[in-house]
Amino acid sequence: MFNPEDLAKTLENLQENFKNAQEENKNLTFSAKSGGGLVSVSANGEGEIIDISIDDSLLEDKESLQILLMSAINDVFKSVEGNKKKMAMGMLGNLGNFPFKG
Repeated sequence: MFNPEDLAKTLENLQENFKNAQEENKNLTFSAKSGGGLVSVSANGEGEIIDISIDDSLLEDKESLQILLMSAINDVFKSVEGNKKKMAMGMLGNLGNFPFKG
């Protein structure tokens, strides 16, 4: 059997940890490059694009620019999602510390 007060406290702590992690994520920056660095994209931990850099040599090659830009954006989103999964798994792992009494 478990104590409902312990459950409430654990859920409250989990909610606070989640809130803190979301704030920390806003301050993280993930970057990805494609085309040997011709295109660079940066996003924060929330997945918002915060910077894009495009080499001038691509400005006259629309098709290559589109391909490299999509590649860099997809890569940076994979990094952001990987970080979110890592954060969630860390929090779920803490649920294993729930003090069951019985």
